[in-house]
Amino acid sequence: MLYDISPPLTPDLAVFPGDTPLSREVLLDLAHGDPLTLSTLRGTVHLGAHVDAPSHYGKDAPSIEAMPLERCIGPAQVMRVEVRPGALLGVQDLTGPIEAERLLLATGTFPDPTEWRDDYAALEPALVEHLHREGVILFGIDTPSVDPGTSKDLPAHHAFLRTGMTILEGLVLTEVPDGQYELIALPLRLVGFDASPVRAILRR
Repeated sequence: MLYDISPPLTPDLAVFPGDTPLSREVLLDLAHGDPLTLSTLRGTVHLGAHVDAPSHYGKDAPSIEAMPLERCIGPAQVMRVEVRPGALLGVQDLTGPIEAERLLLATGTFPDPTEWRDDYAALEPALVEHLHREGVILFGIDTPSVDPGTSKDLPAHHAFLRTGMTILEGLVLTEVPDGQYELIALPLRLVGFDASPVRAILRR
């Protein structure tokens, strides 16, 4: 069974205020008598479900083409947490033991990918450190970021940088039961870029 945990990529998809939304320019169109349809895509690389590169939050850190692909494919655990909007998730909010190297948290605090809101749940740096000690190599979440939308110093991102863990943001986990899966969320080989959209799926 497959679960598609990526939001649809349309111009209506919410992005961080000031970032570049998705747009499509049609250069040629079969409907207008052209020999083929040809489009240009423009938008932030932090669009929908996406993997952050360390260069997004670390000076001189590797960009997305250097991401080890084995990070983004393999056993994963989905864990649902009960948390109020705007909260910082701590170790005490985990609802069970960590049983896979890839942990995806379903917070339910960013329910509509087309509606921007700043009050999604984010992470305490202590939780990042705890996950690292538990052997997690990739962390995913159903919000646009692991830090609050208003954060300037990005403490959770920097905890991920210190620990070397990979960040997968913007997931849609509403219909996915808790449990064990295979995650496939491969970034594009975008040389020098700070992130890449992915088609994230879970297979059971």
